[in-house]
Amino acid sequence: MVGRERNGPTMADVAKKAGVALGTVSRVINGEQVGEAYREKVMEAIKALGYRYNNSGRALRTNRTNTIALIIPNTINPYFGLLAHHINIALEKRNYKMMLCFTEYDRDRETEFLQMAQENMVDGIIALTYNPDLVIPESIPFVTIDRFFSVKVPCVSSDNYGGGVMAARKLRELGCTNLAFMRTASILINEPSKRMDGFAAACREMHIPYEVIALDEKQPYSEFESFLSKHFKDGKLAFDGLFIGTDSLAWEIIKTLKQMGVRVPEDVQVIGFDGIRMFGDQEYIVSTIVQPVPALARASVNMILSDDPTDRPSLMCLPVTYVSAGTTRD
Repeated sequence: MVGRERNGPTMADVAKKAGVALGTVSRVINGEQVGEAYREKVMEAIKALGYRYNNSGRALRTNRTNTIALIIPNTINPYFGLLAHHINIALEKRNYKMMLCFTEYDRDRETEFLQMAQENMVDGIIALTYNPDLVIPESIPFVTIDRFFSVKVPCVSSDNYGGGVMAARKLRELGCTNLAFMRTASILINEPSKRMDGFAAACREMHIPYEVIALDEKQPYSEFESFLSKHFKDGKLAFDGLFIGTDSLAWEIIKTLKQMGVRVPEDVQVIGFDGIRMFGDQEYIVSTIVQPVPALARASVNMILSDDPTDRPSLMCLPVTYVSAGTTRD
């Protein structure tokens, strides 16, 4: 039985208050899968009664700490921050806590955090990593986001290829006839790399001329400025449609275009990727291909907590959507 404070409410009291079976309370407390309605009833009863359970005692008995480590570069990037927010929500609904680790793109820190997570006996690791030499531990459940390692390591991602196709087709639908794709990316071949592949394939299929500039993470932003200047003549940009690898980069590109006297969306239409909103929950910063971040978070959590191998596919791609936000003429 899960421990409780002396003379405090018991699990039986919680079950009675919630109107559910004792076993349901136990499953909720131990982070096991139950119906959402039952989970909410139990959590409300726990809060109302002030029930407390002994996490350290449970960890000793079950060899579980109900803690999952999330390893990401940072939360300054709005996409990473949003992802961490929704993963935390998904974990709390399963009565798990999140150990948040920031790597700042440092390869050594990624390895150190993997070791630290194992030493702290977390029940699993969800990670968005950039170390090409990273060795995934076999002794602990591991789920990656946006990076495929092997068929043994589950990966959750948006449909990046489909998003690239969607962006090219949308720009063509809006009247664009000469396109370009711009991105800064990791040297790794990961799922986001497919955005360019989908875009290029769609342009070829539609017989639309296009160019690509793909910088690695060490190249300066000035390379993009040089690219745009090279294609700027007599006050006019050669391209009338741009697909940018991320919304953050799209925001910077639009500022550069305005400095050149190029109007967005009148002269050139711009579509980003991610679905970043102003202040986190208001309007989108650019017209964009939106990643389903809440669904990505839920899928990652469901995979890391699943004991059923059939619930842990090697790659799960979730659908993306397009949203207009003033940088296109729709």
